[in-house]
Parts: sequence; structure tokens; C-alpha cells
Amino acid sequence: MSAMRWRLLAPRNVRLLDRGRSERSAGGNGAQPARALSSPPVSASPPGRTLSSLSATRRGLPKAKMSENGVVPRAKVLTIDTMNPTVKNVEYAVRGPIVARAVELERELSEGMKKPFAEVIKANIGDAHAMGQQPITFFRQVLALCSYPELLNDSTFPDDAKSRARRILQSCGGNSMGSYSASQGIDSVRQDVARYIERRDGGVPCDPNNVYLTTGASDGIMTMLKLLVCGEGMTRTGVMISIPQYPLYSAALAELGAVQINYYLNEEKCWSLDISELQRALDEARNHCNPRALCIINPGNPTGQVQSRECIEDVIRFAAKEGLFLMADEVYQDNVYAEGCQFHSFKKVLFEMGPEYSDTVELASFHSTSKCYMGECGFRGGYMEIINMDDDVKAQLTKLVSVRLCPPVPGQALMDLVVNPPQPGEPSYDNFIKERSATLSALAEKAKLTEQILNTVEGISCNPVQGAMYSFPRIIIPEKAVKEATDKGQQPDMFYCMKMLEETGICLVPGSGFGQKDGTYHFRMTILPPRDKLQILLNKVQEFHQKFTQHYS
Repeated sequence: MSAMRWRLLAPRNVRLLDRGRSERSAGGNGAQPARALSSPPVSASPPGRTLSSLSATRRGLPKAKMSENGVVPRAKVLTIDTMNPTVKNVEYAVRGPIVARAVELERELSEGMKKPFAEVIKANIGDAHAMGQQPITFFRQVLALCSYPELLNDSTFPDDAKSRARRILQSCGGNSMGSYSASQGIDSVRQDVARYIERRDGGVPCDPNNVYLTTGASDGIMTMLKLLVCGEGMTRTGVMISIPQYPLYSAALAELGAVQINYYLNEEKCWSLDISELQRALDEARNHCNPRALCIINPGNPTGQVQSRECIEDVIRFAAKEGLFLMADEVYQDNVYAEGCQFHSFKKVLFEMGPEYSDTVELASFHSTSKCYMGECGFRGGYMEIINMDDDVKAQLTKLVSVRLCPPVPGQALMDLVVNPPQPGEPSYDNFIKERSATLSALAEKAKLTEQILNTVEGISCNPVQGAMYSFPRIIIPEKAVKEATDKGQQPDMFYCMKMLEETGICLVPGSGFGQKDGTYHFRMTILPPRDKLQILLNKVQEFHQKFTQHYS
């Protein structure tokens, strides 16, 4: 075989080696030959007999796909099989497939496609402003001044808004909300939060050093769970959560690889919490994990119940007896509507129970700018207060929050306004009280309307919406519909809610996304839409349920 023909037919690594030999024999500059390190030694035999020269097909290997430019793409480093397995276990029903389909339907309507409805009404999430609730004027005025300080010279802004904006800006680096803050939050804001807690709790002291500003309440909850979760197998951390629950908790526990311990609220007693049920869940869990924390949502999401003081005392005694860390999610603390109901903070009750509990029970409580009368979800403001935390753990907590640098500074500024609103005698006070009262009164009316209309529908039963922003009615689904859903691999209430969306444009969340007792079905809907739109929504739900039941009976 001629030298020229050898070079044309030989594999590339052989050609490179041959070229290197030629360079050395020609008295080259001493450079090392360009040899493929992974290639086997090259023999002098003809190239047609080497394994590397055979096609992939002849060697029994799958043929690699070529891209358009003829290059074989390398395998992905990150695939569904090689990604973090705990992430695949995360589910968040509030923004699940129902909502994805609702977005598709909105787009189809905008493109002129014919549907049996004129609009999609999203009642799946507690996003107050998206549902039409108006922001509090004073809050937006101060945030506008902080965002664009030139407006401080504008006479249309009230003096108290300007003074509040100046105070916030003076606490920011470079007098700008665009700067980082301390990782724990702006000092002056944490001091205002501490004073707010003291006022709310009737004078129970609050140390600003125990206050951490957060990116919404969710950030604080996730941070505390990160501190709590440890161990393997039988020693793996278990966390007790209510069923039904807000899916943040199950999602966070799945991501962290913790053990979810379900305790069931009593639907027959207006979603109340029974200590006997807590004890049952705890005793069973101790057979396979190490229960370390108890999470309470008060007022409740998705169930809307408001816990009595007596119930809170029982929970605190239970946590003390069983050695559990308490996590109190209190983001709906201003959303209490039912007569005879009142919000009691866990911290206030804890301290009023005396040193036996106030000096020992570990507690983290959470609040947010996203709910109550504010509804400012997008600013992602919040705080958590820690009680009786070990000093060494507190140092680790401070280190952990420093990794994310700081919460959004506009959210911190808004949190400051929530805990330090206009005071009597200030120019903005009367309008602030008027707007705040109007928002809460409207929510109370819509809570009552929702309960009343849903309870007129045969096959739907709805407990009183005592607080928060949702109803969680129980629905009876005919056996024929249950079977069809099962055959399609769907939960029956998911099947029900998807049918409702396709036929009415109403977007609700199936109860299975929050957890429920076996054999029961629910959906969660928010009470946030304006009253006229809420009336339309409820009427459509009523009509759909009747048609659905008739069709599958």
C-alpha cells in the first residue's frame, strides 16, 4: 500500500502518530507527538483490521446522532436520571397542571378560539392584587418615594409618607434601596418589627436580635426546616404537618429529604385540631423516624379555621411534653372574620403560660406582607421571630441567611410600613384606616357569601370560613366519575377540577394537592375575586356540580 493511500485511509489517531514519527525522524524541534491518550497501542497491521476503524454498527454499538453540522453532540451531564432525586419528589399543587392549562386557555381565548366561557377566572391562589384588590395608598406612596427620591420634592405626597421614606433611605447603604442590607435585615426595620410584636402581644418583650427579615414567610419556613433536618434511616428528621396543608410544607420536606408526618384536622368540627390526633401521628412516626418539629398554620390554609386560645395552649403543652420544635405560620393574622373568633399569637400564649413553657419551648413564628389586608405578594417581604433557640444554632442560622446576602430591600421597606403604619394625627392615618377596614370588611362579606352559596348545592358542604382567604368545601363525586378518573390515572378531584376548568373557565385546586382523608374529595378556592365576579364564580360552580353529578350518576 502506498504511503499516500495509507494516510488517507488510516484512523485519525494513527495518522497523528505517523506524523509525529515523521517529524522526529526529520529532526523536528523536540515537540511530543499528538497521541490520543485513550487509544490502544497502534500496530503496523492494515487499518481495516483495527477495532477502532470499524463502524459503530459493526461493533454492535448504537449509532450516534449527528447534528446539522455533522458533529456528534456529547451526552448531557444533567438528565432526569442524574439530577437530584429529591427535586423530582417535589409537588406544588397551587401552581400545578390545572393552572398550566388555565394559562393555555387564556392564550387560546386571546387568539379567538371559541370556548363555552368568555374568560378564565383564577381562584387557585391567594394573589390578592391579581384578583383586583387595591393596594394601600400610603404603602405605595412611601415605596415610590424610596424608589425615586426625587419625588421627595413633590408637594403631592403627604409629609408623613416623606418622613417615613427618608427614615428608610437613611437606613440603606448609600441612601438607596438598590444596595444590599445586613443579611438579617435592616436594623431599623427589625426594631420596628420588634415593637409591633410587643404591641400585638400586649407588652410581651421582643428582642430585635431574634427577628430575621425574610423573602416572604416561605423563605423563613424553608430556612428553619434546613436547620432541623438531619439523620438517616430511623434517625431521619420527621416534621408534623396538618392535613389538609399548604403544599409549601410537603414540597420543602420532599426537597430536604425529611419525613412528612401527617396529622389530620377534624372536618366535622370546623377543621379543629385534636391533641389525640397529634399523639396518634407522633406515636406512629416514632417507629420509622425521629419527629423533631410541629408546624401549625393559624388562621388555616387551605381550611380557613381560627384556633382558640385553649387549643393553642394544648399544642404548646404537647410540644413541651414531647420535645418538639414549634413552627407557627401566622401570615393570616389580620384575616379573622367569624363572630367569636380571635387571633392569638403562639408567642403571646406561650409567655402567658409562664416560665415553665416560655423559658423552654423552642418556637419560630412567621409573618408576611403577602396576605392580610396588604396582599403585596410580589414584594416578597416577611419576617420570622425565634424564641429559646440555642446560641450556637442561632450563630449557624445567621451564617445560613448570610449565604443569600439579604432579603429584597423593597420587601423589607414594605414590611416596615406594615408593622409601623400611619398613626393617629398623621396626614395619612384616616385614609389608611378607611382602606384597611374596607378591604377586611369585603373579605369578611365574601367569606360568608362563599359558605352560604356552596352549602345550597346538593353534594357540596362547606365549613364556615372563619379566617384566611380560602374555602375548602367537601364534594361528593359519583362512583362512575371516580372510576373514569382512576382509569385515566388521575385523582378524582383533579379530574373534577379539570372538567370544571374546561367547561366553565373556573380554575380551582383539587383537594388532593393539599392532602385529605382517604375517600373524601375537596377543592380549594380563594375568596379574593371582587364580589360580583365571586358571585359569577360560585354560580358557575353550582351549575357545573349539578351537571357533573347528573352526567355521572
